[in-house]
Order: sequence, then structure tokens, then C-alpha cells
Amino acid sequence: MKTTVHTKAAPAAIGAYSQAVRAGDTVYLSGQIGLDPATGQLVEGIEAQIERVFLNLAAVAAAAGSGLEHAVRMTVYLTDLAHFAKVNESMARHVREPFPARAAVGVASLPRGALVEIDCILHLA
Repeated sequence: MKTTVHTKAAPAAIGAYSQAVRAGDTVYLSGQIGLDPATGQLVEGIEAQIERVFLNLAAVAAAAGSGLEHAVRMTVYLTDLAHFAKVNESMARHVREPFPARAAVGVASLPRGALVEIDCILHLA
């Protein structure tokens, strides 16, 4: 059985998907970009976008009754892999050890002209 997770503390889905889906003890968080949920606008600059992405992921995790400390997997999508160190800095502030498994992928573009997108899988047991 699966249930969807939704919160107004993170941006609404832009298409035909859910902010997250819970299946048993696993929660699959859709990719988040640096949209401010209050305005629906993309925040300016790579550092602000990375920070906003982690805040959005944390809000969806909280709506699922969890937190980023339960992350077991993240995928980072960057339009410029030179910004990877900035992702590490922000991630260290938002995610505690043991850190999740992670992949980083360089991409040509992201929705709404975002510079970064991150998705996440949580394990609640």
C-alpha cells in the first residue's frame, strides 16, 4: 500500500507527481529545486538554491513524520558540477552522520532554470 505526502511548507508539485510517496517503511521524496514555497519563485544564486532545496526536502520529510536524518539515498543534479563543494557544505548542515548514499549527476538543464535539484529516499524503521 502506498500513500502520498503533501505539505504547504514545500513547493507544490509542478506536474503529475506527488511531493513524496510512502510505501511501508520507505518514503520516496520527489526532486526539489530552489523554489520558495511562500512565493513559488526560484531563489537567486547557487548557494541560496542549495539551501532552499534542503529546507524543502526537510519540510516534506517532516510531513511524512520523519526527517533528513533518516535519509538512506540522495541524488544531486547540478547544471555545473563545479558547485558540488557547495552542496557538501549545505548537506553537512542539514544531514547528520551516518550520511546517506549519494550520487551526483551533471545535467544540461533543470525545471524552471534551476541550478540544482535533489531527490531523497527515507527509511523510517
